[in-house]
Amino acid sequence: MKNVVIAAGYATRLGELTKNFPKPLLKIGNSTILGRMLDDIDRIPEIDEHIIITNHKFAPIFDEWVNGQHYRCPITIMDDGTETNETRLGAVCDLLFSMEKLDIYEDMLVVAADNILEFSFKEFVDFAYQKGTSCIMCHEQPSIEKLQRTGVVVLDDNQKVLEMAEKPQEPKTHWAVPPFYIYLKKDLDLVRHSVENGCGKDAPGNLAHYMVEHTTMHAWKMSAGRFDIGSLDTYYEAVDKYGKDRS
Repeated sequence: MKNVVIAAGYATRLGELTKNFPKPLLKIGNSTILGRMLDDIDRIPEIDEHIIITNHKFAPIFDEWVNGQHYRCPITIMDDGTETNETRLGAVCDLLFSMEKLDIYEDMLVVAADNILEFSFKEFVDFAYQKGTSCIMCHEQPSIEKLQRTGVVVLDDNQKVLEMAEKPQEPKTHWAVPPFYIYLKKDLDLVRHSVENGCGKDAPGNLAHYMVEHTTMHAWKMSAGRFDIGSLDTYYEAVDKYGKDRS
């Protein structure tokens, strides 16, 4: 299984902090946002490579960062060739770009690189192999306002996804979908042809929504919380909560 990290965004909401530096490599105590995630994923036996997709502006910074890492699995940095937020490919196209360039034909764990998790991805991987299907995650979100800004799923009693809606004005459930996915080898042809068949390009949830409509998907209910770093305030809040200092 490949671990594919989508990290080609420009994090414009963090202002000067990420103007010339990638958000995933911001410090959280003695580590980084991305480092904390890879520390967990690297221990999953099924994972054999970390693939980090970034943009041309930040690729040299990731290349330098890799030189100081000592993970069990090799790390491959993919440069998508873009240099500005206005010319970005979008998360779905970045994933397709890496699949084509690296000839990926095996199971994939696909993750966004701006979250701190309070659970292990191993639980998610085990769930996907138990179900034998591609999978998404979900968590209970009581806020209607927040549900209107994310993906929302309807599940049956076996956690099979019956419906998925992106940013619904009238959410049918309180099950929200964070940006973590498993796409099994048997579904990769669907993934490869998703955009040409009408899938949205920008948000990774666009692909999950498309896949729900074209194959069987299950949703793993998160066993603990996550912290989404999307602004300066939430970054410093994460530092205070998970790191010892801001250095």
